[in-house]
Amino acid sequence: MSEPIERVAVQVDRLCWTGILLGLAFTMTNVQQFAAAGAPAWSLAWSAAWLLDPMVSLVLLAILRAEQVTARHGIRMGGWVRAAKWFTLGATYVMNTWSAYAAGSAALVVLHSVPPLVVFVATEAVTDLRDKLGSGAVAFTAVPVEPPASPSLPKKPANPRTSFADYLAVAKAARTPDVTVTPAWVREVTECSRGLSSRLAAALNAEVQP
Repeated sequence: MSEPIERVAVQVDRLCWTGILLGLAFTMTNVQQFAAAGAPAWSLAWSAAWLLDPMVSLVLLAILRAEQVTARHGIRMGGWVRAAKWFTLGATYVMNTWSAYAAGSAALVVLHSVPPLVVFVATEAVTDLRDKLGSGAVAFTAVPVEPPASPSLPKKPANPRTSFADYLAVAKAARTPDVTVTPAWVREVTECSRGLSSRLAAALNAEVQP
């Protein structure tokens, strides 16, 4: 069972990261247009604008990868790490949607909001998915520990219509030389009725008498 789970975990990890990278690539063009602010193509300002989104995205990817690795070992990241992740995600969203909000176009707002929001939810989900799938693989591969075998004891009659001879056989099997046969002891080992226990005790005691 461990191989299919590990294979699925790798596939899920790769698909999530592919979606994140495609989303960041889409946002890069919007951020470039936002940063260029209408500068002529291939000008210094236009070329430098291409550096803004990769600068933010690389920091975000580094944080996400570190979170994924540390989560596997149960290590919690500090507040600055989460603040940096949320800030980079927020900055990406604001730079992508600023022009759409300024234009007052609902369609453009939706169009430019979906990719950064997909990146946002995927970054939160990918670490948890990998951790849960890894835990599932460990659970399936865990070797069950069998309880120690209990010493073989004579079975007590479970049928209420068990005969006197059957009860007597069970009591004989459970009796040891150091046992004092009493009706209470007979009831304990055979679970018979109180009236029958007296007869069984008398029969057992009669057998040991000379």
